[in-house]
Amino acid sequence: MSSTYQFSRSIPSDAPYDLVVAGGGPAGTAAAVCAARLGLKVLLAEATGCLGGMGTSGLVASFGPVSDGERMLVGGFMKELLATMWERKAFGPQVTPDYLDRQLNRWVPFNPEHLKRILDEFTVQAGVEVRFFTRVVEADMHGRRVNGVVVSNVEGLRYVPAKAFIDATGDAALAALTGAECKVVLRDTETVAPSTLCSLLAGMNWNDPAYAGNGIDAIKARVRSEWVPKAIDDGFFTQEDRFFPGMNRVGPQGATLNAGHVFNLNPLSVRSLSDGMVFGRKLAVEYTEFYRKYVPGCEQVELLTTAPVMGVRDSRRIVGEFELGIDDFLARRQFPDQVAVYNRPTDVHPSDTSKKEYERFLKDFHGKDNLGRGESVGIPYSILVPRGSENLWVAGRCHSSETKVHGSIRAQSAAYMMGQAVGTAAAQAIATGQPANDLDTRALVETLRANGAYLPQRELVRSMTRE
Repeated sequence: MSSTYQFSRSIPSDAPYDLVVAGGGPAGTAAAVCAARLGLKVLLAEATGCLGGMGTSGLVASFGPVSDGERMLVGGFMKELLATMWERKAFGPQVTPDYLDRQLNRWVPFNPEHLKRILDEFTVQAGVEVRFFTRVVEADMHGRRVNGVVVSNVEGLRYVPAKAFIDATGDAALAALTGAECKVVLRDTETVAPSTLCSLLAGMNWNDPAYAGNGIDAIKARVRSEWVPKAIDDGFFTQEDRFFPGMNRVGPQGATLNAGHVFNLNPLSVRSLSDGMVFGRKLAVEYTEFYRKYVPGCEQVELLTTAPVMGVRDSRRIVGEFELGIDDFLARRQFPDQVAVYNRPTDVHPSDTSKKEYERFLKDFHGKDNLGRGESVGIPYSILVPRGSENLWVAGRCHSSETKVHGSIRAQSAAYMMGQAVGTAAAQAIATGQPANDLDTRALVETLRANGAYLPQRELVRSMTRE
């Protein structure tokens, strides 16, 4: 038997902002900083105590590829961030300039603590007001326009009015509150990528003779092809999980570990998330012991901490003005209104421990249909606009795309570019009075290019790509 409770109360109201951004992950931080640099008064509400999202709170401390194998695809804010991290020695010691400029499908490991501080500096310098430990819990709507939001934190509830809003929560939480049409991926209708609770390890002996002449990548390949199967045959693991993203070096003796899928987790259920965190912490201990027992150089490895946030790959996505589909990906389609270009395989992890699902993943990830050297797919502006929205945008993994394409462009490096795009779009909309769903995309692309974005499309049009 279900019941409801209704209440009405008066809460304090803030002075108006130009822009409120919900979520301080890669997309939200880029959106807030870029909008503030264009002159907007910006409030950034982040549920945790740091910026960076999955890269910091989630300990997924490795950017997705930033090159197509021939040139760097990222520009603007993301390129500036990479340059700053390089200058501050924030990358893993194995990262070379080649990782950024010319490596195809090369992940870029970094120290998450460095990233936290750099993003703090970027927001302070831009004049963004950041409120940590703050969530958006309600939206005040007038038709398809958002007038304001209610935020919750240790001070209680506050009403925050603004001219424009960006949902960078990952779960499309603000979009759902506004009544925007969304799609929740269900296991019985399509493959659902599982979640992972990542962790931080210390005590790695990177000078072990096993690494001499082989390098970290060679050892990672042996972990996947040799030692994980042996441990499964030995009955070592709780679950026979064949796919193993593995360990990334982020310091002289430190590493982050992306291992141990939490299958059938519902990221939109607090009960499921709570149970998943408990199970994820057990898996972290299990995989640490696996490394000690099976992998050279890891005999003294120590589990320092698990992430405070579950590594969710997919949950709820908006229904946008356009949905980027697998046919677009296969065609390497470029769009007049694209706000980024990207090259990464269709990385939809196995949805269970079956051999069939593992083989499906390998076929998708390594298949001939994936983007090759010098290729990319465009990310059009229209997948970042909830259908019919006047002053709300999304950025990050809650964008509008089919599952396989989502598995490619959900990475942090793509999210930073989406964030810059919508922060710029919000500034343009406020300055011109153009609604989000009828923005002059030619002007948007020209502004992004002027601010360093790499957008190679030859044709520009004033209207967005639509279904």
